[in-house]
Amino acid sequence: MNVIVIEDNDNLRQATVAMLVRNGHWASGLVCAEDLADVQLVPQPDLFVVDLNLPGEDGLSLARRLRALQPLVGIIMVTARTLLGDRLAGYHSGADIYLPKPVDPSELLAAVESLGRRLRHTAPAEPPADTRARLRLAPAARLLTGPVAEVPLSESEVVILVGLGSAQAGRLEYAEIMTLLGEDPHSYAQAALEVRIVRLRHKLVRSGASTGAISSVRGIGYRLTVPLTVV
Repeated sequence: MNVIVIEDNDNLRQATVAMLVRNGHWASGLVCAEDLADVQLVPQPDLFVVDLNLPGEDGLSLARRLRALQPLVGIIMVTARTLLGDRLAGYHSGADIYLPKPVDPSELLAAVESLGRRLRHTAPAEPPADTRARLRLAPAARLLTGPVAEVPLSESEVVILVGLGSAQAGRLEYAEIMTLLGEDPHSYAQAALEVRIVRLRHKLVRSGASTGAISSVRGIGYRLTVPLTVV
């Protein structure tokens, strides 16, 4: 799922985004509600994790605005306010789930995935496999071509895509990807690899692929889920 985390605490926001990415979601973080106007939300977010006490526009106002613009979007509100009146205000503003801080990461992940399952029942069905986006990669030109656009890639992104595309079942372990990149698997931070994968996912989506074109295999590595032709 595509999850947007809106939280002004830098450490908490970064930790939440990293946790979601590790567990197979496409996640990004924003500091405040006003930042939504400055980013291109492509593809459309499936779910927002919103702090109630944001600088500028607060979480209640943002939740009402999101619900009006995207009636089917998921909204999880997190806050230190735990009184009944605060919780009711959160639900009345449009929140699907209201979690008191501090939130255990495992509980937040469970809430995201539970809400995601409910959202999938209202989402359009996935197209048949033979109508999925087919991608063409030209390694020498570092160019990815999809049904929507041609997207330039970095050298490391080309290496990752070629590796995934040629691997059995399209799957590579973390250490295998790091080795392909010329990094020492024992000293290279997995978080740095996750950042590269997130950027590559963004580019795949820009080309016309789905948000799940590269899926996480929990605790193992990553898998390419769309057809790729290397030319």
